[in-house]
Amino acid sequence: MPSVQGAARRIPSPLLPVPNRRGLNRLLDTLATGRGGLVVLALAIGAGAGGGAIVFRWLITTFTHLFSGHADYSAAGHVANPHVPALGMWFVLLTPVVAGLIYGPLVYKFAPEARGHGVPEVMYAVARKGGRIAPQVAVVKSLASALCIGSGGSVGREGPIVQIGSALGSTVGRVAGAGEDRMRLLVACGAAGGIAATFNAPLAGVFFAMELILTSFAAEGFGMIVLSSVTASVIGRAAFGNVPFLTLPPFHAAQVSQLVLFAALGVGAGIAGVAFSRILYLIEDACDWAWRWPEWARPAVGGLLLGAVLLVLPEMYGVGYPVLENAVAGKYAIGFLLALLAGKVVATSLTIGIGGSGGVFAPSLFMGAMAGSAFGLAAHDVFGSTVGPVGSYALVGMGAVFAGAARAPITAVVIMFELTGEYSIILPLMAAIVLATLTSKAITGDTIYTLKLRRRGIDLSTPAPTSPFAGITVAEVMEPVPAALPAATSLSQAADALAISRHGALPVTDDDGSFLGIASAQAVAEVLSEGGRDDEPVREVVSAPKPVHAESDLAEALADLVAAAPSGLPVLDETGTGLSGWITHQAVLLAVHRSPA
Repeated sequence: MPSVQGAARRIPSPLLPVPNRRGLNRLLDTLATGRGGLVVLALAIGAGAGGGAIVFRWLITTFTHLFSGHADYSAAGHVANPHVPALGMWFVLLTPVVAGLIYGPLVYKFAPEARGHGVPEVMYAVARKGGRIAPQVAVVKSLASALCIGSGGSVGREGPIVQIGSALGSTVGRVAGAGEDRMRLLVACGAAGGIAATFNAPLAGVFFAMELILTSFAAEGFGMIVLSSVTASVIGRAAFGNVPFLTLPPFHAAQVSQLVLFAALGVGAGIAGVAFSRILYLIEDACDWAWRWPEWARPAVGGLLLGAVLLVLPEMYGVGYPVLENAVAGKYAIGFLLALLAGKVVATSLTIGIGGSGGVFAPSLFMGAMAGSAFGLAAHDVFGSTVGPVGSYALVGMGAVFAGAARAPITAVVIMFELTGEYSIILPLMAAIVLATLTSKAITGDTIYTLKLRRRGIDLSTPAPTSPFAGITVAEVMEPVPAALPAATSLSQAADALAISRHGALPVTDDDGSFLGIASAQAVAEVLSEGGRDDEPVREVVSAPKPVHAESDLAEALADLVAAAPSGLPVLDETGTGLSGWITHQAVLLAVHRSPA
């Protein structure tokens, strides 16, 4: 005969029996609310983000080799894919189509939010959804972005890794039962860890998360994000080595007297950043207008247009870091640099417009390098070699165009400093980035990230819509406590009481009157049907729900109520040992009905 406890363990209920659940509840409560628990969660998320970055970069490398036959086709020129030599250079027409046939249905069916560049979705989740991101986003985004980039999509790695790390942070927070404030912080920890591991830039990861995701520099949040970023960076360096994600030539910045030229570059870069944002969404609108068929097929059909661009300018294939490095090294003429700049704007916009998945951070660096190099060469032609090395203008242009597009000046300064390790670049870099930011702000109130949300009718600069439960506590909507069952009550007596109970569940109290948990009609019936003895005490089938307190905000208790059984949840008193009420789905709906419109 199966034991009563054994049968109870098989109850298909979201509430586990007390012997297995009580210690787990205590651990999760500590992680969700304690300062030490937050440190543990930040470290775990950093480690997960570091591992995710390793897998994501491996996927990109693997798919790039598979689709192009090269480690990075952008630097190969018009050459054939050794896997299909008969196609010659024309294979680039087909690779985006083939990849689109794979990731298009994947994104459409499992995670539509994985489409596009990702960062706006994370910003929205933090600002409006309490940091909640579906866990499957991490997997779908990894595969979709790696397929898109590997097949020639002219997008970057930062948007995907931010969304991947953020989804991990949100999932960990949800498992631990973290509140909304901590959930937002854990999402930012995941974003910082992803950036740090992918680009070997721990400081940039921290400031990206705080400046763009949290938009806050609170002391506690800063410490946790640093822990996550450092942990992810250590893991990333173990896999990729302690080298920057770009290989740049040695150089020394120009003299302070040449700040006027860098200032002019900053203003021009700010205009370029805004132009990139506008063209990106203009092309996306054109693609939306032209497309009349199922969305899952859009990346494949649109891949033909992207392939045509790659056929003309193979330098647009993928992220294009080798091309960027050549521009910084001064290997291209002004005309070709401008062609690459225009080509990147079109290729990136088209990749996003056809439903591709990837970031816009790397493309903005690419555009900045092209614009900066062209500006530096032009300055050399006009003023001679006294203007300083062309590479310094390219590097400053990279940070300035990103600042103009994203309006994140601190992140732009930090990441360029981490890239170069050259302190002498700081003065011209800061001057150009600040001017690019001010120029961008003077032209438009939106960034490349917030504009995507505003187009959906979402304005993150305004207060979040008021919840219908705002200002309502659990005590205001809870129902009276039903008559409790003593722990020694037999199963047969409990079955009789549960049969006439309103919600099919009753609280169970110990000999001293303290609350033990709840007994449900389903649990008792399951045990009796499997041969449990009628005289067994009801304490054997008690389940311990997550505690809800009378003074808690109703909005905070909703997540626990949604995850609970239909019978609802008991409400604990201030001591945490007794009951003060019972909250149900019906009670919440009644509160909404009574609230003013």
